Amino acid sequence: MTDHAEIRKRVASLRERMTELNLDGFIVPRADVHQGEEVPASEERLTFISGFTGSAGSAVILNDKAALFVDGRYTLQAKLQTPEDCFEQVDLVERPPAEWLKAVVSSGQKIAYDPWLHTKSQVDALNRACKDRDAECLSVDKNPIDHVWESRPDKVSTDVFVHPLNLAGQECAKKIEVVGEVLEQNGADLVVLSLPDSIAWLLNIRAADLRSTPVALSFAVVKKGGSLLWFIDERRLSQAVKEHLPISVSIHDPNSFEAELRALKGAWQLDATSAPFQFFSIAEKNGCEVVTGPDPIIALKAVKNSVELNGMRAAHDRDGVAVCRFINWLNQEATERAESNEPVTELEAIQKLLDLRTDVKGFHSTSFDTICGSGANGAIVHYRANEESNRSIQEGDLVLVDSGGQYLDGTTDITRVVVIGEPSVDMKKHYTLVLKGHLALHAAVFPKGTSGQEIDCLARQYLWQEGLDYDHGTGHGVGAFLSVHEGPARIAKARVPLVALKPGMVLSNEPGYYKAGEYGIRIENLEIVVSRPDLDNDGREMMGFETLTFVPYEKRLIELGLLTSGEIEAIDRYHQEVWDKVSPGVNGDDLEWLKVQTQPLNKSLGE
Repeated sequence: MTDHAEIRKRVASLRERMTELNLDGFIVPRADVHQGEEVPASEERLTFISGFTGSAGSAVILNDKAALFVDGRYTLQAKLQTPEDCFEQVDLVERPPAEWLKAVVSSGQKIAYDPWLHTKSQVDALNRACKDRDAECLSVDKNPIDHVWESRPDKVSTDVFVHPLNLAGQECAKKIEVVGEVLEQNGADLVVLSLPDSIAWLLNIRAADLRSTPVALSFAVVKKGGSLLWFIDERRLSQAVKEHLPISVSIHDPNSFEAELRALKGAWQLDATSAPFQFFSIAEKNGCEVVTGPDPIIALKAVKNSVELNGMRAAHDRDGVAVCRFINWLNQEATERAESNEPVTELEAIQKLLDLRTDVKGFHSTSFDTICGSGANGAIVHYRANEESNRSIQEGDLVLVDSGGQYLDGTTDITRVVVIGEPSVDMKKHYTLVLKGHLALHAAVFPKGTSGQEIDCLARQYLWQEGLDYDHGTGHGVGAFLSVHEGPARIAKARVPLVALKPGMVLSNEPGYYKAGEYGIRIENLEIVVSRPDLDNDGREMMGFETLTFVPYEKRLIELGLLTSGEIEAIDRYHQEVWDKVSPGVNGDDLEWLKVQTQPLNKSLGE
């Protein structure tokens, strides 16, 4: 955690630079030029200037005040990481930066932004807010934070490797052809791609430019005729990668990207929600028509083919072995050492889980930084343990572990809660309410055209009945050996464009409950959207979910009296599947533990 005094100095330095540039304010998003969720260390400008390390947020720094915008997942974390006398904390959902600016900006002030770090949608909102106050919103050629950022980390550039057909399931030449057809249908001549996971999926390549997302940071242009310009350093491409690429793909120096964009003519398809605003600015200066529409890759890669789904199933089965071994270890070690001078710490648990995953066939990296929150730390929704916050796990703690792995054949994301010692009555009640919602969402069946927002309440209903809720989405899309968070579909109550769930999509199912200062509970499995032809009555196409994740629930936290007979049967069926899939991969104490954890509830907990 960065010292608060250092944050104050950095903000003061930025304000001095703003004065030199005749600016009254500067907007700092958590984003890089690719607008992806995972941002490389060299682009973490929001963390540098505020100390906040969450995966979503932004800041506005004026000459006399500043605000940090975070959503409900990060309210507690932001308070710890960011000096309150320097930044006002604002709810990102209820009052985004544009709304805040509308209330505080004065006539004649100049508020600046970096056009590479904002989307058109964001810039449009900022422009409207400033215009309402008779202020000016303008772009800058050079980011002023870079001027004051000393000891900035170097950019990471790794070797690209082929994601083979037996894992991808479709040749990249065919994928490019399909994108060309989409462009033709949309009346566009080309699309400029900025999302690295879109390019990785399209070209069937992977790399390790980011810690947890196996992509190469690059740009691409796809033309409707089926050709593709890929802007990447050719030295990163082995002969095998070059031979893998179809003849329609040409390699271009990344330093020439902006110049080559300025030479492109015709109608450009650009995504107003993900493409940098600079693309729109260049297209306008070129006199090119802009066809505003989503990055066409997002919808295509969200629906996994049969090869990708089989890979995801296999990866989850192997990952389940590692997670089960970890939970057994944590139970034993934390219990035995809780009263010693060397209790298990959060960072130690994180390292142990990584070690176990590293032993699994096909492991590439974690799919995100593991969340291991014990006790009160578990109530911080996206808590990240560090040397300063690292807590010793104690008797009576709930330990929330949210983690995932990137495997060559799939991406995993799982959350389980482990109780050390005896749980309290409230712990069992809250865990069981969350579990009931988790089971209800998994059991959902719904007609074609249903969005995730329309079924989100199924996961919250039992918490709502007790006056409780959680401030995060219930489910996000997951890539196949790609981003652990991918669009366009999600399960949430947020007011966002409705996206219909389709067979082949993979989403998380992760309701939770967080008791500030005491504990956090979240239960997460990944689910495949599947067709349910057995329910296609009256000609209606019905769908449901198939579970990918197989690790036992924490039976010591289940309050049987709160479950229906149907819910008990569903848990028992699930635990039998866990045994069938995981038991062949474990032995010794781990096998004995798994046997106990997967026994029927009434047998193991008593009538």
